[in-house]
Amino acid sequence: MELEDIISRYPPRQVMAIPVAILALALIILGTTYYSSGSPVKLGVEFTGGTLVTIPATDSESAIKEKFAGYPLADVRNIGSRYMLQFGPMNDVMYGQLVSLVNSQYENAEIRFMGPIYSQALQQEALRYIPISFLLMAIVVFIIFREPFISLIVIFCALTDILIAAAFMNLTGVKLSLGTVAALLMLIGYSVDTDILLSMRVLKRKGTVEEKALGAMGTGLMMTSTTLAAVLSLFLLSNLLYLVVPSFTRMDIIADISTVLLFGLLADMFNTWITNVQALRWYFNRPSKARRQRR
Repeated sequence: MELEDIISRYPPRQVMAIPVAILALALIILGTTYYSSGSPVKLGVEFTGGTLVTIPATDSESAIKEKFAGYPLADVRNIGSRYMLQFGPMNDVMYGQLVSLVNSQYENAEIRFMGPIYSQALQQEALRYIPISFLLMAIVVFIIFREPFISLIVIFCALTDILIAAAFMNLTGVKLSLGTVAALLMLIGYSVDTDILLSMRVLKRKGTVEEKALGAMGTGLMMTSTTLAAVLSLFLLSNLLYLVVPSFTRMDIIADISTVLLFGLLADMFNTWITNVQALRWYFNRPSKARRQRR
């Protein structure tokens, strides 16, 4: 199927059923996670409080789980030559017992404790800055376009990108951490960038909406493809390098950030060149709008 077919072959309302279905599926995933855990995305230790323990991978994963069965073990992650264990909140007595057990069983173990007060402060900061970022982005978009519908569809596409990326975080086991919050904030800026490129081309250049969208599509897909190539390289290196070079460990923070960006960029490609394009086709090809443009 050629690019022209993607943009102009089917009526906008018919094509828009696809992104609406994908958004509904993402909302179902986020809602299910919220119902089961109290948060739309799974929270990392930075937000829940708890203890991170890194030990040499001398035992199997099942043996590790059996050894620490008496503690609130939330996650076991193989990072190459070591295991990273995440424990939930525990009292001082249990924490002291855990430290003694780890230090007696393993050499060069790393133990990092994060208290609930610090974690609550991080949650408040995240809940504050993500909405502020969206608000500032929305103000800039309205200033640029000064047309409510075009501005709203740009904001809607950016929001949908974030929701889809968050849903895939739940599906792939990536938890919300300081790194993934930063990745979500980066997605806001990148999503708006490609949507502004499309909307400006449609508003400023001559020709039909489909012709102008097709011209913008070539530039936009090239931009996104180069970014995807860089993110995919980070994703592969952070997840697979330790399998090739045993002296390396899995780079968890880079792996999580690249995973969020990868799914977010794929969602952005879809929402920009399907959702936004079809919304602009419907808006500018309405009889009343078409008549005003011919005058």
